[in-house]
Amino acid sequence: MKKTLLATALASLMAVPAAAADLTLKFGHVGAPGSLFEATVNHYAACVGEKSSGSVEVQTFGSSQLGKDKELLQKLKLGQVDFALPSSIMSSVSDVFGIFEMPYIIKDRDHMRRVQDAMMGKLQGEAQANGYYIVGLAENGFRHITNNVRPITVPADLDGIKLRTPNGAWRVKMFQQYGANPTPMAFSDVFTALQTGVIDGQENPYAQIASAKFQEVQKYLSITGHVYTPAYILASDKTFSGYSDEVKQVLTDCAADTQTFTYEKAATLETELLQVIKDAGVEVNEADKDAFIEASQPIYEGFAAEVEGAQEMIDQVLALGQSS
Repeated sequence: MKKTLLATALASLMAVPAAAADLTLKFGHVGAPGSLFEATVNHYAACVGEKSSGSVEVQTFGSSQLGKDKELLQKLKLGQVDFALPSSIMSSVSDVFGIFEMPYIIKDRDHMRRVQDAMMGKLQGEAQANGYYIVGLAENGFRHITNNVRPITVPADLDGIKLRTPNGAWRVKMFQQYGANPTPMAFSDVFTALQTGVIDGQENPYAQIASAKFQEVQKYLSITGHVYTPAYILASDKTFSGYSDEVKQVLTDCAADTQTFTYEKAATLETELLQVIKDAGVEVNEADKDAFIEASQPIYEGFAAEVEGAQEMIDQVLALGQSS
């Protein structure tokens, strides 16, 4: 009898679930396992859990499980996802974010920090005007070109190459200016498109190239560093404004903490993953950046002509880069 009572008591104890979080939030992103995006989002989730003492749980979903970038932006507004980590696609939310699509405008991460300090009010205003809230910044990184046709040393080498780009108007215009045939495509579709020859190449930071295993289906990597793309820890403005002050503080504090982590991690990966790509047999060359910078002038002129206040932004960002 005693054994039966004891067994019943133990069974009932085992059936009690662990204390659930008061608030559970979904964070979707397109990064593959091993990517900088995955490391960033996982760090953010762990930070939120720790700083909230477990009362807020961030569940992470990578590899476009909850949707591609465009779908995630829609799902944020619908309240189906709580966070996303968009990068280049933010220029489709507002032309202001196109400032980061200008080639070679960001020199390094310290420069990006100064730009963030000076311009976050403007960026946040544009995000909120379109229904979003920037909780913090992370990064995608400095982008380079891979392809299966030839090494890219100067812009003319891109002539006729079918190159996947993200869904951002200014990236398309940039590569049209360089002579390529840019093809906007969701990140999750790129590997198969490269493998089957639908496209010849793509451009991404090493962390995205290596984690997506593009080195298995590409012959050449040309180190261009043509664009530095920040990533945005993004929420719906409506959803974020509904959190308590305490929760908002945890979410923003962890975003700042995650940015520092991401920058350190990215700097490490730049060395490690370039070697991974080389070890896979990809031929690597340094591009003539001066030639690319010279060919980029019409992109700046077009941006300044088409987007209100763009020239002022360009001048401000370039001035902030002079101390780098």
